[in-house]
Amino acid sequence: MARLILDHVTKSFADFDAVKDVSIDVADGEFLAVLGPSGCGKTTLLRLIAGFEKVTSGEIRIGGDVVSNSGGSIAPEKRRVGIVFQNYALWPHMSVAENIGYSLKVAKLDKAVARQKVEDALALVNLQGLGERRPANLSGGQRQRVALARCLVAAPSLVLFDEPLANLDVHLRASMEDEFAAFHKRTDTTIVYITHDQTEAMALADRIAVMDRGRLAQLARPRDLYHEPANEMVASFISQGILLPADVLTGEESGHCKVRVLGSELVVRCRPGERPRAGARICCRSADIEISADASGFDGLVKRAVYQGGAARIEFTPQADPDLTLHFEQPDPVVLENGAQARLHIKSGWLIPAAGAAS
Repeated sequence: MARLILDHVTKSFADFDAVKDVSIDVADGEFLAVLGPSGCGKTTLLRLIAGFEKVTSGEIRIGGDVVSNSGGSIAPEKRRVGIVFQNYALWPHMSVAENIGYSLKVAKLDKAVARQKVEDALALVNLQGLGERRPANLSGGQRQRVALARCLVAAPSLVLFDEPLANLDVHLRASMEDEFAAFHKRTDTTIVYITHDQTEAMALADRIAVMDRGRLAQLARPRDLYHEPANEMVASFISQGILLPADVLTGEESGHCKVRVLGSELVVRCRPGERPRAGARICCRSADIEISADASGFDGLVKRAVYQGGAARIEFTPQADPDLTLHFEQPDPVVLENGAQARLHIKSGWLIPAAGAAS
């Protein structure tokens, strides 16, 4: 295990900042997912931690040792960092055991000791008895576990996962998520897990770092990211949050504020210290929207109704703001159709903190 600290890390390529002023403190044994859209800087961040790239400014510390800063960088092989790639990177002409033990062979470790380390690594990933097989004779999930065992046999202090499930079929991903979670529980290894898949990040991580254009947009537990996004980017990115313009009518009281949204007043959750202001935004989820049972709410038009088996996804344009599109699910029996007039009600939401507000 090892604590990982990124202290105001920046990586520039010419005049482009791929990573900009990122600070993250990953505790011993923590599982951190780094999440974001393509081009957000998450892969560059992994390469900086691994030692494949050098920081332009800032500092990286692993287990208390400075491994990279503007003055120099420790070579990747000396960082005791293991990496599991998305394409497995297994040698097809070698057996499973030979793949796993290759680094031990290069290090000229005693053969008996190396053999035992390989067996221990196979046991950690539940592949006992498969050491003599070739990678071609394994399933995608088994090959991924071989790649994990190869990483672990060198006893890394930190393990990096580079989108490890991206090449697996959908039905294998859930089982491999279970494998990774079980592995983390057994070993208590510090893990940094790079992914673009929100479901993976939410299922596995203790905390999630959301990246946006090279910057850290928010660092929080999965539940907090979902319910209390720090800004509009996180709100719209996580689980397709719906952003709506709002005027804050009352200051925060017991974690709630009254707001006016699309001509309708409602109470939403908010951070302490919020005050009345115009031009705010709230984030709500599809589960927060329902057909109004009374005169409250706002009118609009059903733009599109797509039946998805057991429910329909409804896309709705409010009369008060035709440029907006809201979406929600209506379970069977579906009564809203394309072009239908309806009145909707927002049950709950989250007031996005003002720009520059303290986290």
